[in-house]
Amino acid sequence: MSIYIVVEGKNDRIKLRRLLSSEITILCTFGTLNAVKLECLRDRIHDDEVFLFMDNDSSGKKIRGVLRDAFPDAQHLYTRRGYAGVEGTPDEYLIAQLEKAALDEFIIY
Repeated sequence: MSIYIVVEGKNDRIKLRRLLSSEITILCTFGTLNAVKLECLRDRIHDDEVFLFMDNDSSGKKIRGVLRDAFPDAQHLYTRRGYAGVEGTPDEYLIAQLEKAALDEFIIY
């Protein structure tokens, strides 16, 4: 079984990639979500474990809402309001969120 984390932007993906082993696949919506992208995500993830890590802004909340419907079993990871999205969140806070999600074994400390 694979583990996926879906983020909004490529910089979010780059930020998380530095903190997680290659066993975790990080997928990116590139800030938008249409029917084609959504279907590609569904095809890729199937019934594997998925985490949604969107920015805490209106765009992130909108994308999270669509993905929540598409992946009802997904676990949700959150940045703190005030941080400039996932990419602007301090590593220590991201690591704490990943630990809360029980992804400890995949974190590169």
